[in-house]
Amino acid sequence: MSCDSVSTTANTLVGYVNCSSSITFNVTRGSWTSIHPSKKWTLQSTAIDNIVLTEEEKKTWNDSRQALSALKFSPEEEDKILGKAFGHIHSPYWYEERKKEVPRLEVVNEILDYLRSLSLTDDDLTKLVKKFPEVLGCSLEDEMKTNVEILAKQWGIEGKTLRNLLLRNPKVLGYNVDCKGDCVAKCTRCWARF
Repeated sequence: MSCDSVSTTANTLVGYVNCSSSITFNVTRGSWTSIHPSKKWTLQSTAIDNIVLTEEEKKTWNDSRQALSALKFSPEEEDKILGKAFGHIHSPYWYEERKKEVPRLEVVNEILDYLRSLSLTDDDLTKLVKKFPEVLGCSLEDEMKTNVEILAKQWGIEGKTLRNLLLRNPKVLGYNVDCKGDCVAKCTRCWARF
């Protein structure tokens, strides 16, 4: 039986008619359903297509992408990561406080090198940056190093335990608010989440 004959014989059929490799027609109900499980949609365009940059800024941006190439991201992923980290792509993490800036290779390398100094491998960094791309836009001195010190002094979290924590909850590197239970509406950056 073919799909064309379904319309002429639908009143007498009970069951399913397979019209293609992925769509089945339920004759008794008159509905089409897919027999393949749904798949997640992936972003197929470059994240910086809508960002206006001068030629010099494009060169600076592309240089920064090179720092991420060791982590084996696609060019589209690199652009999306840098866009989120430096305010070009909206991220709830920043609220509206992140000013757009062009990422600089030195800054990206400095942050990646610091993260490596915390016993994170390139595979760990890939997972961390994929989970929390905004880490590349956090302040190394004012947030990341300070927060690692807080974790060590107040909670005794160092070494392998720190590595495991950062892989599980990398946002801790960017916390810069401690509301101490009196909410200041900056929950994505508050130590209360820890």
